[in-house]
Amino acid sequence: MNKNSLLSVQDLSTNDIIHILSDASLFHVSYSDWQLPCSKALVANLFFEASTRTHYSFESAELQLGCKVADILTSASSVTKGETLYDTIKTLEAVGYNAVVIRHPRDEYYKELEGINIPILNAGDGKGNHPTQCLLDLLTMQQEFGTLKGLNVLICGDIDHSRVAASNKTALEEFGSTVRFCGPKEWEREGYETVDFDEALPQADVVMMLRIQKERGAAMHGLSDVEYLQQYGLTKERYKRMKETAIIMHPAPVNRGVEIDTELVETPKSRIFKQMSNGVLVRKAVIKRAFGYASFEEKKG
Repeated sequence: MNKNSLLSVQDLSTNDIIHILSDASLFHVSYSDWQLPCSKALVANLFFEASTRTHYSFESAELQLGCKVADILTSASSVTKGETLYDTIKTLEAVGYNAVVIRHPRDEYYKELEGINIPILNAGDGKGNHPTQCLLDLLTMQQEFGTLKGLNVLICGDIDHSRVAASNKTALEEFGSTVRFCGPKEWEREGYETVDFDEALPQADVVMMLRIQKERGAAMHGLSDVEYLQQYGLTKERYKRMKETAIIMHPAPVNRGVEIDTELVETPKSRIFKQMSNGVLVRKAVIKRAFGYASFEEKKG
């Protein structure tokens, strides 16, 4: 597989992450960036699951870098005739695509793509990995606190089905932050330290709420939206007990009034829409890396 693929944050060294975040911080969420010489690069976006933020921030990043972009409709491809994922991607490679962005409902789908030579950028696999979401989360925290070391991060909600929780745990612990989890007992995950939300909240620097992923089998266990919010969500009362310097994050889409009170989505502590802007910056940096360009920092050295 191409060495510039990005499948999991575990594929990245701490230096790799530092370089990606550094590059991302130098980009802008606009066409004001100078374009890399990617004008001849063809990028295919292949999403087997619905997506707004990841899909269109990848597309925005690709276009702003000068790439030519094709959204491959899985419903109109030979996948519907039983073609394997490998043969689909091998076909895109054979007809001239230079990179492919994939979101797939199956965990570690990329393991069947070992014979692919063009870069593969994982836009989310099942409940396993979401490396670019993790990187944009890291960028948001770094912008806020100036470091990723020593942060107290509390991730709350549907832990069991969340690839965001998995990716963030790996990276944040590597940088020396403490990551703890809370939510319904039915959604706990082996190897993840769980705590009482109300006890842990006042110490948290980052409170990251997670969506209930019903499409992956998450059930409300008889709770109404209001009951879930009161027991496991970020309410206005809990908000008042957060640290003065703490921030709220959420990978979105947000179920307002379920995992977070609707009035808190755009409160001063919220960085939810900042995360979305940072998604474009990170995906620019990741695409730049996929095409073999050295980081700005490395070029300076």
